[in-house]
Order: sequence, then structure tokens, then C-alpha cells
Amino acid sequence: MKLAAHELFDLSELIAGCLNTVTCMAAFINQAQDPELKELLTRHFPLHVKDYNLKVEFVQSETTPDINKFKPDDLNPTLQDFTSPPVPLQPTQPRTSVQTHNDREIATAYLLNQKSSARNYATSAVECANPDLRHFLENAFMNSNRHAYEVWQYMTKNGYYPLMPAPAEAISTIGSMYTKVPE
Repeated sequence: MKLAAHELFDLSELIAGCLNTVTCMAAFINQAQDPELKELLTRHFPLHVKDYNLKVEFVQSETTPDINKFKPDDLNPTLQDFTSPPVPLQPTQPRTSVQTHNDREIATAYLLNQKSSARNYATSAVECANPDLRHFLENAFMNSNRHAYEVWQYMTKNGYYPLMPAPAEAISTIGSMYTKVPE
């Protein structure tokens, strides 16, 4: 299929990132001990495989791939309070001798992977000329964004990621800086 040079180079980087995601997730699914984390990874995995395959199809096919084959996951909020942690933070430090990853390391790696993927998809999408590729990249962004949100909730629920309310004084100060424009 015809692609602009920058689209091809972006796709090449996105394919490499997805290759990394799929490979790491395959290992993480086998290493995860927490059934909730294992289920989350197992449920997300097929969409990452579809994402990878569709990107490969964009660079290998003579025609436009069927972008309807890839729909992003739904947003699934599970936390009851979006400003206060449900459990205390659990301290951690890097391990310097690792044979297998623990659940916190797996969740952290996956969260950082999905946050980075979402940024890369968004950047590529806003610079994409091909409308079909652009639509696919927008869906891929939403998928990574929603997967990041789901694993972030898992981490917050387990005390692996900080969540705290913004100080009322800071909200008031920032809020007082702006006034609405009459419409």
C-alpha cells in the first residue's frame, strides 16, 4: 500500500514497540502470580497481537487492511475513589539479581509500556496523512490508553502506585487564575 515516508518510518517504530509488547506479555503471563494480574494480561494479550498483525499488514499489503478488525477495549473504571488510595503505598527498590519478575515489576513494566505506546500512537496519528492508517492509530492509542488505565488501577489497588488528592489550596489558587469566556 502507498505510505508517506514518515508514515512508514513511524510504523516501523510502532511495529518494533508492539513486537516488544507481545514478547514481554507472553513472558509476563507465565510469570504472574496474582490471578487478577494474570487475567488482565491474558485478556489484553489478543488485542496486542491483532494490533501487531494489522501494523505488519499495513507495511506488507498492496491494499488497505481492514481496520475494522481492530477495536479498542472499553474503559473499565473499578476504583471507587479517584483521588485517594484504597491501600497504603508499598515500599520497593530495584532488584539487582533477577531470574523472574514479581507481580509489581510485571505491572510496572506493562504500565510504562502502555503509557509510552499511547504517546507514540498519538504522535504518529496527528502526523498521519493516510485516513485509514490515521483511524487505526487513533484506535491503537485508545486501546493502549485504556490498558494503561486498567493496569494503573490494579497497581493503585495494590499499593504499587501513588494516588493522592490535590491540596485544596492548590486547586483554589490555580482555579482563581482563570475566568470563563462569555459564550
